[in-house]
Amino acid sequence: MAKKIDDAILDELLRGCERPEDLMADGGLMRDLRKALMQRMLGAELTEHLGYEHGEVAPPVQTNRRNGVSRKTVKSEDGAFELAVPRDREGSFEPRLIGKGQTRIDGLDEKIIAMYARGMSVRDIRGHLEELYGLEVSPDLISRVTDAVLDEVKEW
Repeated sequence: MAKKIDDAILDELLRGCERPEDLMADGGLMRDLRKALMQRMLGAELTEHLGYEHGEVAPPVQTNRRNGVSRKTVKSEDGAFELAVPRDREGSFEPRLIGKGQTRIDGLDEKIIAMYARGMSVRDIRGHLEELYGLEVSPDLISRVTDAVLDEVKEW
């Protein structure tokens, strides 16, 4: 069952947005939300890669650990913004959302927001990401990402 963003959460997000620029311009809500969503998704990808949640103690047999972040500037149709891409000690983590060497994310914002706005199921979101981006992601990753993203939206 897909989670939908509650109207009260949307009302809270939109509080203070009086002009279209407050929503869409540089530094507007959409850009901030896109960046926050992407940060959460990258974190969820690393969690899936390592097999344990951020803040938890790694299993004793697990030699690979989180190892900070790398700063990366990505460009979308409405400007550039910086992401903190998580790293692992062994250097084996390769993000699928923003691949190594990738600096452009055309249309990603509308697609991510559309997935939630339409109340898509995990399978639908998985198929959507695979069809549009060639990303093969597990249902577990999608669930972890949607849970993390909804938590972020609620915090906002």
